[in-house]
Amino acid sequence: MDKPHSPASARNREPILQVLRGQLADRRHVLEIGSGTGQHAVYFATALPHLIWQSSDRAENLPGIRAWLDEAALPNTPPALEFDVTGTWPAKSFDTIFSANTLHIMAWVEVQKLFAQLPTISTDDTRLIIYGPFNDGGRYSSDSNAAFDQSLKARGAHMGIRDAEAIDALAREADFHLLDDIAMPANNRCRIWRRRGA
Repeated sequence: MDKPHSPASARNREPILQVLRGQLADRRHVLEIGSGTGQHAVYFATALPHLIWQSSDRAENLPGIRAWLDEAALPNTPPALEFDVTGTWPAKSFDTIFSANTLHIMAWVEVQKLFAQLPTISTDDTRLIIYGPFNDGGRYSSDSNAAFDQSLKARGAHMGIRDAEAIDALAREADFHLLDDIAMPANNRCRIWRRRGA
């Protein structure tokens, strides 16, 4: 099959990689939630060969991810997992969980489910890295994000840019505590939490 292609993934991969380089030097096993086309998985696994990069997504996206992984044939990208946050979660633990541009397309109940289940796949010091747009106190960070939010809601009433404070509250309930909030191009952010397990 022709590989799927996301222009946004191609644009944002290098700024995200710079964050990952600084955060994941001591990490070994990443779960990417919502791998989409598979472009990020191949790019980051190529640039960070010390990591096992486990991609995952809903069943309908797996063929496209598989096409990218098969073409790259990297030793550190196992087959993509079929994974829906409302379904069965992996029976493994990961020291890093990464997700890009997912929270705003999920329903809020799915976002809540995601964070509530994170401890089941985490080690005591798992790092959580989420890339995408965020609001602060219900306010948009830019006119472009306001327009993007309206376009999301036009596509589906369940979609929308999430408030950073609401996400932090969910993270704290799962024992993840904010380490950093890094401004990224195009009014996006990389927000990084670390679990403080028992």
